Parts: sequence; structure tokens; C-alpha cells
Amino acid sequence: MDKDLKELADRFSQIAHRYDDKHDSEDKKIYNACASLVIDHADPRSDDVVLDLGTGTGLIALALAGNAERVVGRDISEGMLDQAREKAADNGIENVEFGYGEFRDPQYDVEVDIVVSNFALHHLPNEGKREAIEVIADLGPRRVVLGDAMFFGSPDPEEPLFGHGVDAEPVGMLVDELTDAGFALTAVERVHDQVGVLVAERTDGDTGSVESTAEK
Repeated sequence: MDKDLKELADRFSQIAHRYDDKHDSEDKKIYNACASLVIDHADPRSDDVVLDLGTGTGLIALALAGNAERVVGRDISEGMLDQAREKAADNGIENVEFGYGEFRDPQYDVEVDIVVSNFALHHLPNEGKREAIEVIADLGPRRVVLGDAMFFGSPDPEEPLFGHGVDAEPVGMLVDELTDAGFALTAVERVHDQVGVLVAERTDGDTGSVESTAEK
């Protein structure tokens, strides 16, 4: 793990024990709305394997486990992974597996049907996001659901996302990266001027149609 990732992992490990308790701040409400949309759009079948990148304390992974055959959660923070494992054990959920993995090296090379991620990709620089999407595409999923920071208009440098430096891209750039990787956008959900959910399906000769919904 490089220095920047280690510092990020350590920072999240330090707050892991209280991460799920911060539900009152405005950004947490947006996070939760985004997570709900990611869960809804993932919509796994009973024989699907789902990979959750940047799983954190397992919010999305555990929510999807009841409908999927297997869910694999990957994160760089051992503290967050410990919380996820504890929640799985407390709830008797046995078809989930949590372990270390990065976007550009998920440490998972078995067939996967759906890849999801919520509020994690933004920690990478823009070039890193492109590399991550290429890695995801190489895993061969039929569907990718990405909830994250993304600009629906022109970003104001005087007003960074939620008052801190989140490295977001315009929606169009993320759409282009997914399209270049062999996916077609089937839904775009605008949660906030700077937050959204993208749903992409593997291209198989039919480009599909994009459904865009208004801000929630």
C-alpha cells in the first residue's frame, strides 16, 4: 500500500467504531440516500456474486446479501472491515466475505456479476478513477452501480463538496469512462448538485437507454 492509501486507511480505521453513528449531518443524509439508490439499482438475482468496492462497515454489502448468492466486500481500512465482519456475525449473515482490496487491485479474480461502490471512488485522483473503472471492467460484471461525488454543473472552487476537498469529476467524464470500458448507461440519479448514482450495463450490441431522475 502506498503512503497516501495507508494514511487514508489509518484515518478511517480511527473512526470506524463510530462511523455508523453519524446520521445527523447533511452530508450523511446525502450519503444514505445515495446508498439506498445503489442498493435498489444493484438488484441482484439469487445466483449473483456481488463485489462491493470501498465497502466500509458493510452497509451495502450486508443489505444485498439477502438477495445474492454471495457478496464480497473490499476496503483498505482494517478497522472498517472489522466493523463489517462484526455486523455480519451479529446478524447471522454467512454469504458475505470481507477483506483487504483496492480499486486498482481488488484482490479478487473470480467471476463477478455486479460491482457496486458508494462514496469511495472519489478518494482516487482522476487518472486513478479511470484505472479503477478499467479494472472493474476486466472483472466482467454485467452491471456496475456507482454512487459518489460527481458534478452535475460547473463546480465552484470556493465551495468544495461538503466543505472539504473531495476529488470529484463531472458526470459526463465518468459516463465517458464507463462507456469507454464497454458499458452503456441505463440510469443517472441526481441526489445533489455534487452527488449522484450511475448505473451501467455491459454492452452486448444494444446500447440501452439512459433513465435520468430528478434530484431526490
